[in-house]
Amino acid sequence: MAEKLTTFDPAEGLTSDDAIAAFMEEAFKTEDVGYIAHALGVVARAKGMTQIANETGLSREQLYRSFSETGNPTLKTTIAVMKALGIALTATPASDPAISSAA
Repeated sequence: MAEKLTTFDPAEGLTSDDAIAAFMEEAFKTEDVGYIAHALGVVARAKGMTQIANETGLSREQLYRSFSETGNPTLKTTIAVMKALGIALTATPASDPAISSAA
């Protein structure tokens, strides 16, 4: 008998603020803007896209589109969503001298 596989949804595992913070920290480490945007979308789905839409004043459709794998959210949208999710965007000095000198 063949096994039935289901699609894994990472949003299902994001049940605590610590899990969300760790998930986003790993996304930011990739420095892949598309992946980071998608990861924010996953977190928004975990928290409830309707709730995030209400808190940001953006439509659910705009949020889904902006934070899809091919989305390209503006900085304003990204910051609004991060604020609604309780995620802080901070700047710290790069710890790797090669990264600092490449900029």
